[in-house]
Amino acid sequence: MSKYVKNLLTEHVAKALDGVQDALLVDMVGMTANMTNILRGELESKGISLMKVKNTSAKRALEGTTLAPLFETMEGSSALCWGSEDIISLAKEVTALAEDKRFAEFFVMKCGVMDGERLDAKMVKEISKWPSRKEQLGLLVGQILGPGANLVAAMLGPGSTVAGQIASKAEGEE
Repeated sequence: MSKYVKNLLTEHVAKALDGVQDALLVDMVGMTANMTNILRGELESKGISLMKVKNTSAKRALEGTTLAPLFETMEGSSALCWGSEDIISLAKEVTALAEDKRFAEFFVMKCGVMDGERLDAKMVKEISKWPSRKEQLGLLVGQILGPGANLVAAMLGPGSTVAGQIASKAEGEE
């Protein structure tokens, strides 16, 4: 491949990953074209992009970015996955597809990067078990609203008891 074409590929990778902070690296060796299309369709429906890359050109393209640790010691075939809401959602989806029996033999997690730190496959699997951003926001809202609801219940409890006693006294006198 000529140097001009290599530079074009490097620029393409750099443009595609401009602004991406978190990504996962997977291995797709042995997948048929039909399996790859099905996999890409499933990833795309969840807002995840997949790009097969040449390690050397990706390493040059990502030099100086938060994704650079992905290719520090990478060998063999690689494909980058990025997108979704956050790294946790991305890890959940990619891990689920890697464990799917249709793709399990060929779609293998290699590593990832989160906030500029390299993650091995085991760490990515652990992260996939964390609550997603939506789940975390739900927990936070519940924790914020919980004390207020308890306070209102405590304030209304005695008042409703007194109101019930007055109502029963009023009925008894009639």
